[in-house]
Amino acid sequence: MPNLSKVTCIEDLRVVARRRVPRMFYDYADSGSYTEGTYRSNTADFQGIKLRQRVAVNMEGRSTRTTMVGQDVAMPVAIAPTGLTGMQHADGEILGARAAKAFGIPFTLSTMSICSIEDVAQHAGPGFWFQLYVMRDRDYIERLIDRAKAAGCSALQLTLDLQILGQRHKDIKNGLSSPPKPTLANLINLATKPHWCLGMLGTKRRSFGNIVGHAKGVGDMSSLASWTAEQFDPQLNWGDVEWIKKRWGGKLILKGIMDAEDARLAANSGADALIVSNHGGRQLDGAPSSIAALPAIAEAVGKDIEVWMDGGIRSGQDVLKARALGARGTLIGRSFLYGLGAYGEAGVTRALEIIQKELDITMAFCGRTHIDQVDRSILLPGTYPLA
Repeated sequence: MPNLSKVTCIEDLRVVARRRVPRMFYDYADSGSYTEGTYRSNTADFQGIKLRQRVAVNMEGRSTRTTMVGQDVAMPVAIAPTGLTGMQHADGEILGARAAKAFGIPFTLSTMSICSIEDVAQHAGPGFWFQLYVMRDRDYIERLIDRAKAAGCSALQLTLDLQILGQRHKDIKNGLSSPPKPTLANLINLATKPHWCLGMLGTKRRSFGNIVGHAKGVGDMSSLASWTAEQFDPQLNWGDVEWIKKRWGGKLILKGIMDAEDARLAANSGADALIVSNHGGRQLDGAPSSIAALPAIAEAVGKDIEVWMDGGIRSGQDVLKARALGARGTLIGRSFLYGLGAYGEAGVTRALEIIQKELDITMAFCGRTHIDQVDRSILLPGTYPLA
């Protein structure tokens, strides 16, 4: 177990991950579409929001515990679904699920994960959620939903903003593939990542575990690329949401909401929560940041459905600001991946510790002792986006 006591912020983990993870997989996680303007805004827009410091307040008995869709959580944070997680570190989804379980927060598995639903279920806690992409092959989708049920997933997270793919320049230039193609450039880069290579040699999980061997016509990696290119369904609509909700029958979370009108449709769909998210700046470049979009959405539907947000969270202060602006919960993607890529399971745990400690201390400085007491009164007027 590495001594991570000197790792004090998420940026420390990012620096190590960049050194240890092969370039194409690090760039896959740490990039946005086109100019990457929205990707950068997701983090930058948090910085302009200022906090009100309060003094002479009893700071004893603090708690960051709350609930997300009725589930007790150690803090209002869940691990977001991220594709190719098992290429940031061998068995990455399993390690992330174990860290989340031990910490007491939910873990969301992506459809495009390396480890399968069944593999991760053996290590996940009660907050094991599954994220669904809608494909043209509806028979496959039905079986995927049934697999998530059988694996004991307690919520389904339906992503609505990936009907078509935004272009990510770095992925094209790097020739992104899983596993990496044995080109000269890739081999040279892999030679500088011995820790990663040893981990991959020690696992059998190197392809998309939820797809290969489950989708018709996809028996190996060579047939996967053409299948995925054809399968994301551009015809996805609110009728499909109703069908999926009925098929699933449990807690449903809708991810990818960035507009108040869509938020009202999400609330009317009967879903349990929505996530204000621009896909980490990886889809519509030029869209507002998630934190900028949050207040108007929370104002429009916050009484009818739980509102969460993801995108740009790199600290406990970011979590606190999101909570103050109406987010019942938050999700972290890159912050989790940096920890995973840097130090495996221990790195994920360290990322969660960093976020919770900063959340706890900042909350106290703002004069609050429980996360459920936090609202926009902790923010300096004129520094935060309005509804």
